[in-house]
Amino acid sequence: MSTDTTTDTGEAELSDAELLEKTEAAAKRLRTAVAQAVVGQDAVVESMLVTLAARGHALLVGVPGLAKTLLVASLARALDLSFGRVQFTPDLLPADITGTDVLHEQHGSRTLRFMPGPIFHNLILADEINRTPPKTQAALLEAMQERKVTVGAATHPLPDPFQVFATRNPIEQEGTYPLPEAQLDRFLLEIHVDYPSEEEEREVARRTTSGKAPQIEPVLHADDVRAIGKLVPRIPVTDEAVSLAVSLCRATRPTAGKVAREVKEYVRYGAGPRGSQALVLAAKARAALRGEAAADVDDVRAMLIPALRHRIVLSYRAEADGVRDVDVLEAAAKSVR
Repeated sequence: MSTDTTTDTGEAELSDAELLEKTEAAAKRLRTAVAQAVVGQDAVVESMLVTLAARGHALLVGVPGLAKTLLVASLARALDLSFGRVQFTPDLLPADITGTDVLHEQHGSRTLRFMPGPIFHNLILADEINRTPPKTQAALLEAMQERKVTVGAATHPLPDPFQVFATRNPIEQEGTYPLPEAQLDRFLLEIHVDYPSEEEEREVARRTTSGKAPQIEPVLHADDVRAIGKLVPRIPVTDEAVSLAVSLCRATRPTAGKVAREVKEYVRYGAGPRGSQALVLAAKARAALRGEAAADVDDVRAMLIPALRHRIVLSYRAEADGVRDVDVLEAAAKSVR
């Protein structure tokens, strides 16, 4: 990792070791801040922080009422970042999220002026992304990949940082437009939000009916988020961890040779090379948030399910037999030593 550097203004920047220490402390403060508004969901918050540190995007999957919107909004407040929410509906058009040129008249002259859409924020909540047609989905996903929007002949850069947390309701499938696998692959992680425990649900019932709104004070700012995002790729990763990430991805491919029985029987298509990249990057981000100087095999294994579950395509037989993506990935992990 690098040593101290100097900026153009002559001010000394933090070394990577110092920045790593600050990242660990910041992660603790962020968990505490989000916990003021959201009860439990520690694993979900951890995965969201990994996504944030890796400068990626995440898909939040869960039934209504599990605080997915509150999670993203609370994280934005704790980071002092601008927050935009887009409620996806079947009649939503690409211009409704990216923005459009409008005719502006002043002093007798007419010009086209760009009117930014709600996507021009640091943190975007794309609510129920599978409710809108493919054309609008593609507009969002293009912006996620390119981090810019082209309207007419002009290109408009999106804010930095720019990260999308999209939600998907796994229950209601009528009138939805499932994301193609090529677009799902653009999300770094797929994070499943589960029901709270009985004790947590009692606390939710107490908090949300008390009439007191949680006050979340910013603990980081945009400059801090950018610094962490630049640090994560510089985190070293062991050769064993890289080899494990590649082996795990290859173990999800039914045509790869010697793979688990569950993969042979229930997987149509396994994770591609982008899955290996996502595993390594997520492992680096997890290590940075824990203040570790390098990512190792434990970090890779910890990120296996959120990094790969949306990158495998199960067969109809898997659905008929009640086999889940988690079951297949756990079997694949056991086949890799």
